[in-house]
Amino acid sequence: MPSKSTPITMDAVYTAPGYLFRRMQQIAVALFMEECKAYDLTPVQYAALIAIRTHPGIDATRLSAVIAFDRSTLGSVIERLEAKQFIERKPGSMDKRVKLLHLTKAGATVLREIMPSVDRAQARMLQPLKPADRKTLLALLTQLVDLNNEASRVPLRAEDALEHLGKAG
Repeated sequence: MPSKSTPITMDAVYTAPGYLFRRMQQIAVALFMEECKAYDLTPVQYAALIAIRTHPGIDATRLSAVIAFDRSTLGSVIERLEAKQFIERKPGSMDKRVKLLHLTKAGATVLREIMPSVDRAQARMLQPLKPADRKTLLALLTQLVDLNNEASRVPLRAEDALEHLGKAG
């Protein structure tokens, strides 16, 4: 005799962790785009610029590991940043096929100018919470991300990527 299962309700969907994380990601991107609209940068482009500024001469594979972003999709991000003249690609000294990424003066300028807008977007994401709850939320999210890193389609591999940075070119 078939068992009767209880149908899943929308309340069950609305309270599921995956749904809530997806919604918060939508909200986070919307707030970033709203605050940073004058700079025509996406959150991923911003992260890539920060990583390139922090690690001049990084290659795309290592950049992908540092920002935990899919390598195949990162190519279009790099192309857009290059088209905006925020970065430039230079051949590696050891292997000319490897293109190393460097921030341009325009890229450094946009990073300096966008910071107040990014800070406003980050603050708006957490603003509805009490200060103690903000701290708790960030601690718990950090813990969840760290403990689930290996489950990601693109696990964060910053240490491994940076370990080899000096050997890339």
